[in-house]
Amino acid sequence: MAKTMKIIAVTTSLMTITFALLYKFTDRDILLTFAITFGTIAYHFIIRLIIGTVINLVMKNKADYTKKWYHVEETEMRFYKKIGVKKWKNKMPTYNNDFFDTNKHSWDEIVGAMCQSELVHEIIIVFSFLPIIATIWFGAFWVFMITSVCAAIFDMMFVFMQRFNRSRILKMKTKLK
Repeated sequence: MAKTMKIIAVTTSLMTITFALLYKFTDRDILLTFAITFGTIAYHFIIRLIIGTVINLVMKNKADYTKKWYHVEETEMRFYKKIGVKKWKNKMPTYNNDFFDTNKHSWDEIVGAMCQSELVHEIIIVFSFLPIIATIWFGAFWVFMITSVCAAIFDMMFVFMQRFNRSRILKMKTKLK
C-alpha cells in the first residue's frame, strides 16, 4: 500500500502541474478544474504520507497504550460492534503490514503501532479540512467541504478499526498471561 500511495501522490502532483500550466497558456476553465481536482487529490495523499512519516520518526511505533487517550470505553465498543467494524478487517488497506506482523513483533509492540496508527489518522482528519482554505482563491466552497468531509470520514474508519481491534487484542493479551 505504501508504494501505491506514493505513486498516486507523485502522479496526481504531476497532473496538477500539467493542467495548471495548460490552463495558464490556454485560459480554458476545464483545465483549471482538472488542476484543482488533481491538486486536491495530491494534497490528501501527500499529507497522509508526511504525517505518517513524521509521527513514525517521532514515536517509532512505541506509543504508550496505557495513556487515557488510547483507552476504549465499553460504550465505544458497543458502537463499533453496532456499525460492524469487525467485518471491515479484510476490506481495509494497511499502509505497512510489517508493523502488525506477530512473527516480527510482540503484542505490546503491535498495540503500540496500533496506537500510533490511530494518532496518525486522527491528525490527518484535522488536516483533511485545510483544502477549504483554497475557496479563498477558487470559490467552490461546497466542493472543497465535501471532499474534506469524505476524506475525514475515510480516516475516521481507520481510527475506529484501530480502537476496536486494539481493545480486543488487549483483552486477548490479558487472557494469555
